[in-house]
Amino acid sequence: MEDHLFTNAHILAWLQYFAENTRVDLEKVKLLDITRKNKNLIPTVESHSSVLVFTEAGHPDIFYRMWDAGLGECDVWYNEGSDPTGPILHSKLKDMINRGINASAGMLILNPNARSTYKIGMRNSSFSRGSVHYVGNEIRAVILSKMHLAQGDTVCVISGESIAVESAILACEGTVIAVEYSQGDRTTMEENVRQFGLNNIAIIDHVDDETLAALPAPSLAFLVASASMEQELACLLRRNPHIEFLIYTLDFRCAATLPALFERLGIGETEVVQLSVSKLTAKGTFQTEPAPWLISGRS
Repeated sequence: MEDHLFTNAHILAWLQYFAENTRVDLEKVKLLDITRKNKNLIPTVESHSSVLVFTEAGHPDIFYRMWDAGLGECDVWYNEGSDPTGPILHSKLKDMINRGINASAGMLILNPNARSTYKIGMRNSSFSRGSVHYVGNEIRAVILSKMHLAQGDTVCVISGESIAVESAILACEGTVIAVEYSQGDRTTMEENVRQFGLNNIAIIDHVDDETLAALPAPSLAFLVASASMEQELACLLRRNPHIEFLIYTLDFRCAATLPALFERLGIGETEVVQLSVSKLTAKGTFQTEPAPWLISGRS
């Protein structure tokens, strides 16, 4: 069994400590060990009313980042040592933004405004402003619903920054490989990773056998159609011959040629869907947004 900083015995001891010193209902507590790989703190606290977080010493800006994400009204119960003993302390998270973590320990975070489920299709204003032109949130919600993400999935997202962010939140136990060819787009992606507190996104600058070799094999890929798309599809198929694909394009000619490309690469179960979104303006007229084509298939 893999060695971990917090064993089952440690976790049970911390649970007993908080049970004795707080009125929290242990049945509702979410356990989160952020010393393990790919654990996302901020989305977990946002979606659970009680989170028992296990962390190592360090993380000088952990409370500031949670406050910056809008979690300042959360209550934090903690102590000053590495062991679940001694006096328990209680503060609002907004009063702890200048603190770090000085010891490996557990802390209980209570979020009175938690949502029990994650709502897909965040508003574009939620994402970092930068070089990226984000797809409309209604269209992103449909894209994510068609991806059918599970918690442990590994997903490759090529030139789809907001899709990568929401995929990382949904596949919270998995990995998102975000491919950004432009340096500016990679910088924006990195800003989003920091803003949302995501630890399960790996950012790379291109797709080939070498860059993918050290990463887990994706079971699903989302691609924005481009001139390098055929090479990307072929490379991903070599990495996982059973991968599923979802491709986004605004070009009808590209959408029309993709079924033939899929067939040539051995990708079947092809489905082509067009999405159209119209919004009522202040003048009482409807404004139609660009209508993308979504082409899906599996090998």
